[in-house]
Amino acid sequence: MTCRIAKLAGVAASLGLAMAAGPTGAAPAAGPVIELRQYKIVPGKRDTMIELFEARFIESQEALGMRLVGQFRDLDDPDRFTWIREFPDMARREPALSAFYFGPVWQAHRNAANPLLDDNDNVLLLRPAGPGQGFAVGGGDRPAPGAAAQPAGVVVATIYYLWKDPDEGFAAFFQGEVAPALEAAGLPVLGAYVPEATPNNFPRLPVRQGEKVFVWFTRAPDQAAYDAALARLKAGERLRGYQERRAQVLRLAPTPRSLLR
Repeated sequence: MTCRIAKLAGVAASLGLAMAAGPTGAAPAAGPVIELRQYKIVPGKRDTMIELFEARFIESQEALGMRLVGQFRDLDDPDRFTWIREFPDMARREPALSAFYFGPVWQAHRNAANPLLDDNDNVLLLRPAGPGQGFAVGGGDRPAPGAAAQPAGVVVATIYYLWKDPDEGFAAFFQGEVAPALEAAGLPVLGAYVPEATPNNFPRLPVRQGEKVFVWFTRAPDQAAYDAALARLKAGERLRGYQERRAQVLRLAPTPRSLLR
């Protein structure tokens, strides 16, 4: 699952000890934050990881105040497992993560999860780009563990790599011009996010900070519908003018118990 704590912290035999203090100097941000977590799984073991994750690591995290927004197979990488975890705010992120990773469920199953992980450090810590631009609260009932897979479309996460911080013009441009064009083309914006500037307050789990990115999410009934919507979209030179390099596009297939589908 999420982290090889023993390896990252060098505390394989001492996980019951007190947590080290996190970074200081910046006040925790108010409002929800998410982690967009892309895990490289040992080749051939992604389904094993998903089965373990969905059986053991959803309710056990949500009971501690986190929300598991979605879990996905990457359609372009058979060894990548992507998932999204949300916290009410940064202040509550650290105690929730501490309670989980030092708690009984992770301790009972980490020896099964850790050998499945090739790399789990590709994580973006993000906040909504503006009011009302985060994922909607709720999202329906989650299927029970072991339930048959329900029909799901394709979820697409697009990561723009920008020349400047997204708050320096791009976030407003996206909301005012890009989002309406996407909606008109048939690609609803489910959430739009920018980096959370508050230092990582659970340093045992590394995150990518200091990057100028803008991340937005959409979904379509299937790949053909997504391709058709892209064909209707008029991209325009202004969007490309903001980008430092080509966007990363994650085509994601929801797992059986993903809320976002």
